Amino acid sequence: MDQASQLYQKDTVDVNDQATRDAQDLAALGHAQTLSRKFSLWSMLALAFCVLGTWSTMAQDLATGLVNGGPVGILWGLVLVTACNTCVALSLGELVSSMPTALGQAYWIQHLWNTPTGRFASYMCAWINTFGWWTLAASQIAFMTEFLLSMKLMFDPEWPGTEKGWLLFIVYVGITIFFTIINYVSCRKEWILPTFNNFVGVGFAGLFVAFSLALLISVGTKANLSFQSASFVFGQWINQTGWGDGVVWFLGLVQSAYGLTAFDSVIHMVEEIPAPRRNAPRTMYLAVLIGAFSGFIFMVVCLFSIQSVDGVLNPASGNPFIELVQSTIGQVGGAVMIALFIFNGLGQGSSVLTSASRLTWSFARDGGFPWGVWFSHVDETWMVPGRALWLQCGIICLVGILYLFASTVLQAILSVSTIALTISYAMPIISLVVVGRDKLPPGGEFKLGRLGPVINWVSIIYCAITTVFFFFPTTPNPTVSEMNFAIAVFGVMLVLSIGFWFVQGHRTFMQSGEMAPDIQGILYAENCELSQDGSSSAEPRPDNKIKGQTSELTSD
Repeated sequence: MDQASQLYQKDTVDVNDQATRDAQDLAALGHAQTLSRKFSLWSMLALAFCVLGTWSTMAQDLATGLVNGGPVGILWGLVLVTACNTCVALSLGELVSSMPTALGQAYWIQHLWNTPTGRFASYMCAWINTFGWWTLAASQIAFMTEFLLSMKLMFDPEWPGTEKGWLLFIVYVGITIFFTIINYVSCRKEWILPTFNNFVGVGFAGLFVAFSLALLISVGTKANLSFQSASFVFGQWINQTGWGDGVVWFLGLVQSAYGLTAFDSVIHMVEEIPAPRRNAPRTMYLAVLIGAFSGFIFMVVCLFSIQSVDGVLNPASGNPFIELVQSTIGQVGGAVMIALFIFNGLGQGSSVLTSASRLTWSFARDGGFPWGVWFSHVDETWMVPGRALWLQCGIICLVGILYLFASTVLQAILSVSTIALTISYAMPIISLVVVGRDKLPPGGEFKLGRLGPVINWVSIIYCAITTVFFFFPTTPNPTVSEMNFAIAVFGVMLVLSIGFWFVQGHRTFMQSGEMAPDIQGILYAENCELSQDGSSSAEPRPDNKIKGQTSELTSD
C-alpha cells in the first residue's frame, strides 16, 4: 500500500473513531445521535458570527446608544461588555466541553444540582432560555420588517405604511414562515445548511467592509460633508434620559449586550458538530471576540460619519441607521446598501431560527413541553426536527400579533430576549460555583484551571448587575409609552412556565433516558483517554459491556 493510501485510511479511521466517541458522549448524556454532525468548526463559527451579528445589531439599535451615554457609552461600554461576555463564554465553554448536549444550560443545572429543587431550577432555566431565543428570533424578524418598510420612506417620507399595524403584522408573519421553510428544506442534504451559513457569514463580513468603506469614502470625498472630531467619537458623553449618569452608563450597555448576546447558539447546535468538547468552546469565545471587534470598528466609522446627532435621533425615514446611510451615501446609493443589508439580514435571521429550533426540539425531547414526544420527532426524509420548527414558527407569529395593539408591549418582548438569555447564562454558572467546580464531569477538553473561580464570579456579577438595570424604564418618571414592560412580559413567562411545571413538567421533565452518574463518568473518562492517546483502533475495549448497557439505556 502506498503512502497516500495509508494516510487516507488513517484519516478515515480517525474520523470514524471521532464519530464513535461523539455518539458515545451523547449516549452518556441520555440521548441517541439523531441529527447528523454536518457542521465544521468554520461553518459553525460562521453561524455563530451571523447569529451575534454584532456590527449590524448595534447599527440597528444606534439610537439607544446615542441617547444613553452617546459615543462613550457605545464604544467603551462595548469594551466592558466584551470583557465580561468573554468570561461568560469561557465559563459556558467549560461546561459544554464537559456535557455537550443541545439543551445546554438546563441540562447542566440538572446534572450538577441533582435534587428535586435542582430539577425545578433546570426546568425554569430551560423555559427562560427557550423564551429568550423565541423573542430573539422575533426581534430579528421585527427589525427586518421595519427595515423593509422603511425603505419606502426613503423615497416617500409621507407614506403611512409603517404606522399600520396590520401591514407590519403581515410582513412579519411572511418573514417568519420564509425563515421556517428555509430551515426545513436546507437539511435535506447535509452540505446545504453549512454551505448556506458559510455563504451568509462571508457575505456578512463583506458587507461590513463595504459599509465601512462606503461611509468613510462618501464623507471624505463630498464637500458638503465632514467627519466628527476624535474628541466626539471617543469622549463625548450624551445623556438625554433624565436618569443620573451612573444609571445611564448601565442602561447604555443594552446596545452592546444585545449585540453580543446569543453566543449559546453553538451550545444548542452542539449535537451537529464533530468533536464538540473541543470545538464548541473555541467557537463560542471566537464568535464573541470577532463580533466585538467588528462592532467596535463599525461604531467608530458610524460615529465619525454622523452629520447631525439630532437628525439621527429624529429620522425622517423612521430608522436612525437608514437616516445615517442616506445622509452620507445619498438616496440611491443608500437604498442599494440598505437593500444589501436587508438581504443579508434575512440570512442572519434564518440562522437565528436554526439555533432556536434546536433548543425548542431538545427541550421537547427532555419532556419540557406538553406533547414533548410528538414535538421532538425528527423527520427522517428532511432530516430536521420539523414539528419543533413549526411549533416555534407559530409561537413567533403569535408575538407579532402585538403589532395590531401596542408597539410598546412588542418592544418589551423583543428587549426581554437579552434579559432572558443573560439569566440563562448565569444560572448554570451559579450552580457550578455553589456545588463546587470539582463536580464537573471528567472528559472535558476545555478547562479554565486556576482562573476558573475568578472567571465564574466575573460572569455572575456581570449577569446580575445588567439584568437589574435592563428592567429600568427609559426615564425616571415614564409615561405609558415610555414604560419598560420587559418585567411584565418576563413575569408572565415565569407564571406560564410554573403552571406548565405543575400540570406536566414535574412528571416528564428529565425523566426519560437517564443514566447513572458512574456510567457517565466511565464513558467520559474512557473517551478522554482515547482522544489523548491518539489511538485510532476501532476495536472494542474490554469494558465494552458498559457500552452495551449504555445503548440499552439510551435507545429511543
